[in-house]
Amino acid sequence: MTEKMLKDIADYLIKIRETIPLIHNITNMVAMNDTANILLHIGASPVMAHAREEVEEMVALSGALVLNIGTLTPELVESMLYAGKKANQLGIPVVLDPVGAGATSLRTQSSLRILNEVNVTILRGNAAEIAILGGLDATVKGVDAAGVSAGSGEIARLVAEKFGLTVAITGKIDAVSDSRRSILIENGHWMMGGLTGTGCMSTALTGAFAAVCPDPLTAAAGALISFGIAGEAAALGAPLRPGSYRVALFDQVYDLTPEKIISGARITIKGD
Repeated sequence: MTEKMLKDIADYLIKIRETIPLIHNITNMVAMNDTANILLHIGASPVMAHAREEVEEMVALSGALVLNIGTLTPELVESMLYAGKKANQLGIPVVLDPVGAGATSLRTQSSLRILNEVNVTILRGNAAEIAILGGLDATVKGVDAAGVSAGSGEIARLVAEKFGLTVAITGKIDAVSDSRRSILIENGHWMMGGLTGTGCMSTALTGAFAAVCPDPLTAAAGALISFGIAGEAAALGAPLRPGSYRVALFDQVYDLTPEKIISGARITIKGD
């Protein structure tokens, strides 16, 4: 099962680069430039369109919709709902990043509203954000996880079951689950946590894989495996300083190959 999934992910990387899917992002202003660039480097085409008056038209042209509440406003949430409902009508996958859910009532309630009104395909966040949305015990400090009462794999499985979608949790060990199947991913490097926006970038990459892969679990795993492998390679080729590491990370995503995915992935698959 592991070999087949990695081969599939490698093939989807090729498909991203062959088809260059347009990924519509309504996203975090802090990390917007980096998320656009990471999509370009993986081989996709980014567009950042936020105005309610145009999001329905833009999503209709896209292969996936990425919603990220990192710098949310009530008006931005309305744009997300318009875009998400249009994506649902057209069968376009929707990826939601509930940045800072649990830190304020606006963030928590906005995330839950999107989950209730839009058929979200993949929910991608840290363990605390995901746990809080699922009604589990957790603590958030700003937009970072400060503590959870269960392991990431169990949180992903429980929340996936509750909302009927695929959950992807990033952390020291990433976890992806659709409640039936679960994957633990050990790729990555600690320096990734020292850069603003790496979580947002992983969400954008999830959108790129979702645009070409019909199985959300494989798409989410493919994005996190790919980004993790690039993160490891970036640490080998650059001094461990944030600025140079950031540049190396972009370069390694650009240089990612199917062979690197197959040989470098460290994953454990559970379930069917």
